[in-house]
Amino acid sequence: MRISRLIVVILLGTVFSVLYVYQQAEIFRLAYEGERNQSAFQELLDKNNVLRYNIEKSASLIRIGNKVSRDDQFQMPDTCRVVKVGSVASGTPAGREEGGVLTLASRIFSIKRQAEAHTIQH
Repeated sequence: MRISRLIVVILLGTVFSVLYVYQQAEIFRLAYEGERNQSAFQELLDKNNVLRYNIEKSASLIRIGNKVSRDDQFQMPDTCRVVKVGSVASGTPAGREEGGVLTLASRIFSIKRQAEAHTIQH
């Protein structure tokens, strides 16, 4: 009887020890998962703040370009050129193909004319 009682006590002690270790492992796993979620939340919050600032300050590329073009002290490096894109010289309205008409399919899928590059003659 004493040996069977000893085996039962050892078995119960082992089961409680295994459950305790499992519980502690789960606590650490959940803590790491919470920390990872917190860092992801903080990153999204920082991105949100940057986007809100950009919206408030209207820091779009067009606005920045306009500010730079108004600045008298700005000089373009010699290796760069600014190309101004204007309307077609042939007099065709914007959005119309040469020799074609603006179709429903081209309006739906926003099909535009193909861009062509020409050399600049000085």
